Amino acid sequence: MARAIMVQGTMSNAGKSLLAAGLCRIFHQDGYRVAPFKSQNMALNSFITEDGLEMGRAQVMQAEAAGVAPHVYMNPILLKPTNDMGSQVIVNGEVLGNMSAREYFAYKKNLFPAIRRAYGALEAEYDILVLEGAGSPAEINLKQEDLVNMGMAKLAGAPVLLAGDIDRGGVFAQLVGTVELLEPEERALVKGLIINKFRGDQTILDPGVAMLEERTGIPVVGVVPYMDIDVEDEDSLSERLTGHKTVEAVDIAVIRLPRIANFTDFNVLESLPGVSVRYIQRVDQLGHPDMILLPGTKNTMRDLLWMRQNGLEAAVQKAHQAGTVIFGICGGYQMLGESLSDPLGVEEGGELRGMGLLPMRTEFAGEKTRTRVTGQVQPLPGPLSGLSGLPVEGYEIHMGVSTARAEQQPATRLADAVTGTEKADGGALASGVYGSYVHGFFDRPEIAREIAKSLAARKGLDYEAEPAMDYAAYKETQYDILADTLRRHLDLPRIYRILEEGIGR
Repeated sequence: MARAIMVQGTMSNAGKSLLAAGLCRIFHQDGYRVAPFKSQNMALNSFITEDGLEMGRAQVMQAEAAGVAPHVYMNPILLKPTNDMGSQVIVNGEVLGNMSAREYFAYKKNLFPAIRRAYGALEAEYDILVLEGAGSPAEINLKQEDLVNMGMAKLAGAPVLLAGDIDRGGVFAQLVGTVELLEPEERALVKGLIINKFRGDQTILDPGVAMLEERTGIPVVGVVPYMDIDVEDEDSLSERLTGHKTVEAVDIAVIRLPRIANFTDFNVLESLPGVSVRYIQRVDQLGHPDMILLPGTKNTMRDLLWMRQNGLEAAVQKAHQAGTVIFGICGGYQMLGESLSDPLGVEEGGELRGMGLLPMRTEFAGEKTRTRVTGQVQPLPGPLSGLSGLPVEGYEIHMGVSTARAEQQPATRLADAVTGTEKADGGALASGVYGSYVHGFFDRPEIAREIAKSLAARKGLDYEAEPAMDYAAYKETQYDILADTLRRHLDLPRIYRILEEGIGR
């Protein structure tokens, strides 16, 4: 049976996902069969496995770091917020339904069997499981029937490494306060503390580390520096969505929708030299980009209304008239059509006028499309015609069905890996408006490079000198850099002892 270790944090965005990924990589490099596990994840970034099931992208990223294929058992419960008060609940990759926060809190005890089954299946297959908690284990209003922090640690017999974020300030209060708010039996599970995202001279920190160990009685097993590692982020707290970036030769603007989903679709574009990818929320941030991307969203209708109310819809339409390329993915693609209809109340109910940039209509269905696809870009008109004939692969996650009029050419021809059928996808117009349901559309290096090349050529710039980048290989180098950094700054011999001893004293 696998040994387990768990990374918890003092707050959201303390760096749990990255630390867990780094440990997965280290154990993998050291010759162990290792897998990640997060019993419950709340995020809008999700992924479709080879068997057509949905899971959080953070565990996909960690599985990549561990050198294994992602499996839905690595994230048996996924909550995708639909609004401020509720979420779509996904269990073992399939939609259970929408629940308010109160409904879910009352229901979640029923999910323990699914969690035990998923964890047991992984436990039988791997040598080491690296578990990740959620938020903070000290949220006293949420501790009843806990299934993701200390409750999961007890179930798995996993010793806990508790990480605090010094970059946001107050790390000593974070760590001491969290430990103090734990019950004695929970506190006994915490075997190591990590000060994460440190900048500066560590010798200045040493007195604080000694005091921290004295106050808590728990060893500090690492002071990890702030890492500029380019791996996929979990959710909308990602710093890549808030950073103010310099406009490069090729400038791409992504509309940062309130319920943005799968913004990792654009990571490969962001990694290209000479290309800036800026996330914007206001008209005054838009500027004059070469391409505007409309991303996926958990609530297409509500986010389109948000764009309509703050003027971004009109700004995108005006930019299109001025010749800017517009590209929508999934929910962003749906927005580009003429109308959105929701007869079953899947999102908001009723009908909503679309942006009118593609001649199509979308109707939301009760059943989610959830599949992986491979195929080829169709002959495209307009400024991205260079993509024509290139291979494309990815996955679809959407509730809507879009029907195009004859004048809208399909963007791709796809083979559905789950059903085996072939189908047309997306839309393209000579005026420079494009859309697709495929998450991962830009991931292949030839696709990303051709987009940069085409956009540069429209400005009279030559992008020929830039080599195509293998994005999968690039991610592998990032996981290795992550592991190398953690090896230098974590007390790995002690962590291996913690792993070996488990939760016993």
